[in-house]
Parts: sequence; structure tokens; C-alpha cells
Amino acid sequence: MTQTSFSSLALRSELLTNLASLGYDSMTPIQAMSLPAIIGGKDVIAQGKTGSGKTAAFGLGLLQALDVKRFRIQTLVLCPTRELADQVAVEIRKLARAIHNIKVLTLCGGMPFGPQIGSLEHGAHIVVGTPGRVLDHLNKGTLVLDDINTFVLDEADRMLDMGFQEALDAIINKMPPQRQTLLFSATFPPEIKTIADRIMRDPDMVKVESKHATNTIAQHFYEVDGQDGRVLATRLLLMQHQPPSCVIFCNMKKDTDALADELRRYGFSALALHGDLEQKDRDQTLVRFANKSVSILVATDVAARGLDIDALDMVINFHLAHDPEVHVHRIGRTGRAGSKGIACSLFTSKDVNKVIALEDYLASTITPTPLPNVQVLDADIPKPEMVSLRIDGGKKQKVRPGDIVGALTSDKSITFASIGKIQVLDHWAYVAVHRDIATKALKTLEHGKIKGRKFRVARMR
Repeated sequence: MTQTSFSSLALRSELLTNLASLGYDSMTPIQAMSLPAIIGGKDVIAQGKTGSGKTAAFGLGLLQALDVKRFRIQTLVLCPTRELADQVAVEIRKLARAIHNIKVLTLCGGMPFGPQIGSLEHGAHIVVGTPGRVLDHLNKGTLVLDDINTFVLDEADRMLDMGFQEALDAIINKMPPQRQTLLFSATFPPEIKTIADRIMRDPDMVKVESKHATNTIAQHFYEVDGQDGRVLATRLLLMQHQPPSCVIFCNMKKDTDALADELRRYGFSALALHGDLEQKDRDQTLVRFANKSVSILVATDVAARGLDIDALDMVINFHLAHDPEVHVHRIGRTGRAGSKGIACSLFTSKDVNKVIALEDYLASTITPTPLPNVQVLDADIPKPEMVSLRIDGGKKQKVRPGDIVGALTSDKSITFASIGKIQVLDHWAYVAVHRDIATKALKTLEHGKIKGRKFRVARMR
């Protein structure tokens, strides 16, 4: 038994058995550093990037402390976005599957209020939600937090960035002061310290450095002249590298829309992602980027938090981040798992303070790289390999991924290899198919049946 083995922890036997069945043998650094204190009932502040294993760290801690026989809400986990809340709830359910009768409930905006009230009336052990919707339920009296013993703030820095401070204060005031509080954050700005000092009791501080192998991320900086210079530089870099998947970071919501519109005007496959999108549009954007039917996502830092993309080929910082830690977090999204990644950052003469701060943080001098020759713009812009089809039926209509595959391959003219990622939401399903069979796939689904029913199908453009 090693010190990084889960079996070295004083976890209940059901959790250890389930971890073994999941193939979770060794703890990640953030788990090894935080779990002993969490299991010991201490308040913990843990700083680590997305993908560090933090969800399992607090998930195991809250499950260890849970009394299943006591059918009351004992744990509240707050996340900045619905996507992250959904991911966290799925992970907790996976970690808890060997413990019978645990109920995990998600409370997020963008979803109907009525069914959530019904679920709350039936009771739950763990609530995972976004601050706005949780506060709505508290104000209506449909949610009571009197029995909370564990409170988790996940991605706390982004919640503050998104303006949730007031909602967080109101929620915290509805909880018993005698509780365990766990705060997880990718960065640690002064605002986080202020809130931690106010709501936590002598917390243990855990920090896992963001480390990325220098041989897997090629990082370049380009000096440009104003907004037009930024747009031209972005086009040049996209044409030079032609990444199948690229996230472009902007600091302001309005810039994401403007840049995505501009790139589409030139023929690029690009969509914007920011906090003002309707939930349906946000879901659709994330699905299409994840299934590679859209190549470029233009996003703010807040909107991109929680993105579940396995292999990102390129990151472009259209604006330099205000915080050097955020810069490292951005570029760390590419070059993961040993794959090659490219990170390109644009700056103007007005960004001198950000450049100096970044040089100090990286302990290296930033030397501008020459931009590609404008002749690269003469080439054809590559189209995404996949096309998304939207089916107007989802989980509520009992549609499953296997049903969609069966409908597509029923006459054997479409092979399984031509079908990409399938995502089924409550009322819609999305399937990615190779571009060369997209028209045939659309007709097959339009004229065929899924689960014995006809559904409307549309090609996403």
C-alpha cells in the first residue's frame, strides 16, 4: 500500500470497493493532499486546475460524511454553470453507486422550476446546483438547508467573476454555521481569500501547481496593432495551423459575438460562448464543438470553465488574461495527455503591464514572434470533418444513443465508423456524422423511425 493509494485512506468499505471497480487506484496530487484533511472533517481550500481530480476529492469526502438513513439534504455543492453542475452530479453518483439509496439532485437555471419542486418534495441527500437557482428555491421555501453538514464551493473564482457574491452570501446565511466548508478554485484572487476568511474555520490550504510539459505546448506571442490587427492575426494563425479544434479567449462577452461573426463572414466554422446565451443555445454550441462539427469556439473565461474537451489542438488568447494564473489555465487546455498543443497570444502596446506581469509569473522574457505571411489567406478554409444533426427527441422521449445508431445503420449503407459523438439531452439529441454522408444520414433519419416513432431532424448550420 502506497501513500497515494486510496486504500491508505480511512474511507468506508463501500467507497473503496467502488473505487477499485472504477479502476481508481492512485490519487492525483490534489486528492492526496486534500482528502486526509477532508475526511478528518477539516475546512479545506484547494487550488488546482480543471482536470486535476478535485471533483473526486470533495465527492469522496462528502460521501464519507453522509448518513444515508437520514433522508435530509446534508450536502450542498455550488457550481458556476449548469454544465459543471451536471458533470459534478454525474461524478458523485458514480462514486456513490455502491452505497444504496443515495439521492443526488441538481438544481440549475435554464430548466423548468416545477419538476425541481416535485423532486425536492420527494427529498434528497445531496444537492448540486447553481447559485441563482438554489437561491430561488430558498426564497420560495421549496429548499431548506437546516441539516447541511458539508458545503462545497466548486470553481469559486468563476462564481465571483460571474457576479454571484450576493447570492452566495444569501445562501450561506441559510446554512448552519457548524458545518464543513470545502472551497475549490483554479485561481486564488484576493476576493477568494476574503470570502474564505468570512465563511471558513481555520482551513487547510492545498495548492497543486499547474504544470504542463514544455515539449507538448508551443507557446507564441504576437504584437498587433489595435482591433483590426487582432482579427487579422487570428485569421493568419488559424490558416497557418488549421486546427481541428481551437478555443479563442476574449475578455468581454460582446467581443466573443463580434469575433465569431467576423470569422464566420470569412468562412470559418466558429461559434460564440458566453454567459448571456439561452440555455438551449449554450447546450447546442457545446455539443457541436465537442463533437467536432464546429472547429472554433470563441469564449470568455467564465463560459469556457467546465468545458469537457479531451484533445484541444490550439488556444488563441485574442486578449491577454487580466491574471497570469488565468493565462496558464487557458493554455493548459491544449497539449494534454502528451498530445501536441499550440498556444498563441496577441497583445498591443497598451498591454505592457499585462506582459510584464506575465513575464514575472512565467520567469521568462516574452519575445514577439513574426506573424505568418498574408499569403496563407489564399488557401481554402478547411471545413470540420463532422456535421451535427439535431433530433427533436431526447431523454424525456426515452431516446438513447443506441436507438439513434440503430436507425442510422438499419439499411447497412451507413457504417458505424461514419457516426461520431452522440449526446442526448432532455428534449433533443445530437449526432455527429461524417460530412460526406451527412445528406444521406439526414434522409435516413427523416424517413425512418427511432424507437418506432418519427422525429423531426435538422442539419445544424
